[in-house]
Amino acid sequence: MSSVPLSPEEFRETTTRIADNVRRVIDGKDHAIRSALVVLLAEGHLLLEDVPGVGKTALARALAASIDADVRRIQFTPDLLPGDVTGVSVFNPAAREFEFSPGAVFAHIVIADEINRSSPKTQSALLEAMEERQVSVDGRSHALPRPFLVVATQNPLEMDGTYALPEAQVDRFMMRLSLGYPDAEAEALMLRQRDAGNPLDALEPVVSPQGVARMIAFARGVHVSPAIEQYAVALARATRTHPGLVLGASPRATLQLVRAAKAWAALRGRDYVVPDDLAHLARPVLVHRLIPARAPAGRRASDAAREIVDEVLGSVPVPIADR
Repeated sequence: MSSVPLSPEEFRETTTRIADNVRRVIDGKDHAIRSALVVLLAEGHLLLEDVPGVGKTALARALAASIDADVRRIQFTPDLLPGDVTGVSVFNPAAREFEFSPGAVFAHIVIADEINRSSPKTQSALLEAMEERQVSVDGRSHALPRPFLVVATQNPLEMDGTYALPEAQVDRFMMRLSLGYPDAEAEALMLRQRDAGNPLDALEPVVSPQGVARMIAFARGVHVSPAIEQYAVALARATRTHPGLVLGASPRATLQLVRAAKAWAALRGRDYVVPDDLAHLARPVLVHRLIPARAPAGRRASDAAREIVDEVLGSVPVPIADR
C-alpha cells in the first residue's frame, strides 16, 4: 500500500467515480449507494434485506465490479457446508501431509447471496472472518486479504425456506439496508437499459485494493470530538435501558456507529463528525441489532425497533460539538 496520504480532492474524485459506476446499474437508489460506500470506507459489512427482484445482488455485484480486486460470490443454499465457505484441510499424498485449501471467503469482496437460505451452522462459518479478518481451520489461523468486505443479501423472514441469522452474526453487519421498489421513472429507464444488455457486463473497475486501503485510511483520519463520542455512547446506552427492548445496542454497535459517521463525514467533504452524522446513520446501523420486547399485532419487529431508535434520538440531548 502506498504510504502517501490521499488528498481530499483524490478522495472525492475516487468516491464519485465508484458511485457513478454503481449508478449505471442501480437507478434511483442514491441513498443505498452512498450507504454502501460508507460501509466500504468504514471497514464494515453490509446486509441487504428486501423482497426478491429489487436489485440487492445487482448492487453488491456493481460495487464489487468497481474495485479491481478478488471477488467471490457464494450462493447460500440449504446444502452449503461450512467448509465450502472457510476452506478445508486436504491430504496431499505426495507430501504425506494435510494442506489447507482456501474456501470462497478468501477474497477482498465476498457476496453472500441469499445468506438466510442456508442452515445456521453454515451461516456461522462467517463469524470469525467478519470480525477478525481470519479463518481458523484445524487449529491454524489463515489471514484474509485486506480490505475485506462481506455484502450479504437476504429475503425477509416471511419468505419460504429462510432461517433467521444468529444475533451474533447480525451484530457483525455495520448496516442493514432495504432497497425498496424503484419509482416509475427509474423502472421505465431500467426497461430501456436492460433491452440492449446487462449494464453490469460493461462496468470497469475504477480503483485498486491499494486505493481502497488509502481511502479507508483517509476516512479513519476524520476527527471525532469527546462530545461526539459521549453522544454515541449515550445513544447506545439509551437502547439498553429502554423498556420496549429485550436486547439493546452492543458496544460493537457504538464503535461501528462512530466509524460509519467518520466515513459519512468524509463523503460530505468534512474532516470532523457532527451530531447530525450520528443521527443520520442511527437507523441503518442500530435497528437490525435491537430486539423489541414485543411488536404490535400485524407489524414487523423491525418497525417497532425503528420507532424506538427515533424515540431515543429525540430523548438523548444533542451536544454542541467542539471541533
